[in-house]
Amino acid sequence: MDLVKGLVLRSTGSWYDVRDSRDGHIWQCRLKGKFKALGLKVTNPIAVGDYVRFEAEDETQNFGIIHEISPRENYVVRRSVHKTAHAHLIAANVDQAILIATLVFPRTSLGFIDRFLVAIESFRIPGVLIFNKQDLLNDDMKEFQAELMELYEGLGYTCMATTAVSEEGLENFAALLKGKVSLLSGHSGVGKSTLVNAIAPDLDIKTQEVSTFANKGVHTTTFAEMFELEPGTFIIDSPGIKELGLSDMKAEEIAHSFPEMRELLNQCRFNNCQHINEPGCAVKDSVSDGEIAISRYESYLSMVGDQDNRK
Repeated sequence: MDLVKGLVLRSTGSWYDVRDSRDGHIWQCRLKGKFKALGLKVTNPIAVGDYVRFEAEDETQNFGIIHEISPRENYVVRRSVHKTAHAHLIAANVDQAILIATLVFPRTSLGFIDRFLVAIESFRIPGVLIFNKQDLLNDDMKEFQAELMELYEGLGYTCMATTAVSEEGLENFAALLKGKVSLLSGHSGVGKSTLVNAIAPDLDIKTQEVSTFANKGVHTTTFAEMFELEPGTFIIDSPGIKELGLSDMKAEEIAHSFPEMRELLNQCRFNNCQHINEPGCAVKDSVSDGEIAISRYESYLSMVGDQDNRK
C-alpha cells in the first residue's frame, strides 16, 4: 500500500481536507475504521495541524483514507459541549497561540484573557495578546490598555496593538506570524478575520459585523480551519474557545500556569497551599505587596472555584 504524507487543513467532523506533501493537492479524506485517539479522551481523533499518512482511494473523486497520525509536538483542546468526560481537539503542532482582544465593542474581560493564557501555559504553547480596534479607544481606555500590556509583557507574553482601519500594527502582526503555525482566538466580533484579510487579502476569510445586541459578535467559524498565508506561514482560525481546557486542572496545576505564581513555588508555609485562605502564603503576600496584580489573583480564584469570569 502506497501511503502519502499530508497535512490536515480542515475538519468537518467525519471528513478532512488533507494537503498532499508532494504537490500541495487537497484530498477529501476519511478515517480508516475505528481510530484510537492517541490515548486522549477526545471526541475527535484528528485535529487541524495534524500530519497524517493516507492512501489515495479514488483519484477521480479526490477521495483518500487516513491510516496513520504522526506523533504531535503539542495540541490544544476545549471541553466538549456534548460529552462532559471528553475534550474536543482544536489544533495540533502549534507554534504560538494568539488571543485577539478588544476593550470595547465587544469587550474582552480580563478573566477571559487570563483563562486563555492559563490554558495555553498548560499546553506548553507560547501565548500572544493582540489588542485590536485602537480606533475605538478614548484616552482613558488607551491608558488602561497600556497598563494591561505592561502587566502581561512583564509576565513574558508578547503584546501588540492593532487596528485594520488605519493599518496600525499590521506590519508587526505580519512579522509575528511569519514562518510559524499560529492559532488565532478571540470572541466573535473582535476582528480576527478583518486583521488577517488586511495582511493577506487573497484569503478573503468571511467576516461579520458585531451585532449591537449585547455587543456580541455572530459566530462565522464552525470548524477549525488552517490557512497558508505564504509558504511556511499558517494560521488556524478556531471556533469559539470559551471552554478551553481547564476542566481537569487542579488548583495546583492552575497556579503553576500563572508565571508569577510559579516563581513562588515552595515558598508557602504549606506544600499543598492553594493560595486562598492558608496562613503563610507567599502568593497572597505578593498580592498584598502589589507584586501580583489583583486582577490576576481574582482570575485565579475564579478558576479554582470554577466560576465563569470569561465574558
